[in-house]
Amino acid sequence: MADNRAEVIVIGGSSGSIPVAMEIINALPLSYLIPIVIVIHRLRNVASELAQVMSATHQIHEPEDKEPLQKGHIYLAPQNYHLLIESDKTFSMDYSEPVNHSRPSIDVTLMCAATVYKENAVGILLSGANKDGADGMDAIIRKGGRAIVQDPSCCQSPVMPQEALKKNSHIEIQNVVSLVNTLLLYSNK
Repeated sequence: MADNRAEVIVIGGSSGSIPVAMEIINALPLSYLIPIVIVIHRLRNVASELAQVMSATHQIHEPEDKEPLQKGHIYLAPQNYHLLIESDKTFSMDYSEPVNHSRPSIDVTLMCAATVYKENAVGILLSGANKDGADGMDAIIRKGGRAIVQDPSCCQSPVMPQEALKKNSHIEIQNVVSLVNTLLLYSNK
C-alpha cells in the first residue's frame, strides 16, 4: 500500500492502548482530513466517558447508526456494540455476540474497513491482552491495505500485536513516533 492513498484509518487496542491512542491523535494536526475510527475495549455495563477523555485536542465522538464517515472526523466505537462500516461508507451498530470476548470487536471493524476501502484502508493495532484484531489486520493486508502494529516491546500488553504478527508476516512493526510520522505522510498524499 506504500503508494496508495489512505481513505480510512482504524486504530484498535485494549489493555494499555488508551494513552498510546491519545498520544497518536494528539500529535496529528487539527486539519487532518483522513477519517479515523478508534475501537477500544471497554467494560460493557459501566458508564464510560472515554470520548470526552480522549478529546483533549481533537473532537472525538461515538457515531450514530447510519452516520456517514466524513473527512476530518475521529470516531470512537460505542461501548458494547460492534461498529460496522457499510458499503455506502456509513456506520451501523451491531449487538451480536462478542468476538474474541469483545464487543466492540476490533476484528469486526477492521474487516469491514478492508472490505469497503480495500487498498485504501490502514489498520493500526496497539497494546492489548487478547487476539482481537489479528484476523482484521490479516484482512487489511489481503485486500491490499496497510497494517501496522505497535512494537510489542513497547506495549503494556503485547499479546494483540504479537497475535497479528503470527497471523500475517507482512504486517509492519512501528513505535509510536513512527506511527505518527506514517499517518502524517498520508495526510500529504
